[in-house]
Amino acid sequence: MKIAIGNDHAGPDYKKAILDMLQSKGYEVTNYGTDAFDSVDYPDFGHPVAKDVSEGKVSFGIVICGSGNGIAMTVNKHPNVRAALCWTKEIAQLARQHNDANIISIPARFTTIHQAVEMVETFLTTAFEGGRHANRVNKINC
Repeated sequence: MKIAIGNDHAGPDYKKAILDMLQSKGYEVTNYGTDAFDSVDYPDFGHPVAKDVSEGKVSFGIVICGSGNGIAMTVNKHPNVRAALCWTKEIAQLARQHNDANIISIPARFTTIHQAVEMVETFLTTAFEGGRHANRVNKINC
């Protein structure tokens, strides 16, 4: 499975831990994130992830910024992107089961690295339930 990841200056340590986990499980990952802690603009790292998801080049995306909000707002501007801001693995699970989310947004300043890795594992291994949820998801795009 192919995955794209992007992060701003709040997320290099989170990205490294997530990349280590993904690569140990055999995922192919495109890294658009920064490795530096110098201030950068999160849209510069979110747009490439969203473009890959929107165009079907990857199955899922992972984005990380301080609150998770700015980068989630950015990626959700792309067609067919359904990014979910998650701060627990239970929310990540529901984002996949009920919303067919294809990008997980992680708030680095409000979760631990361990929580972030757990959320990503849950997100990637949870299937969309379809059924009544599919009708709702089909109404999301404008």
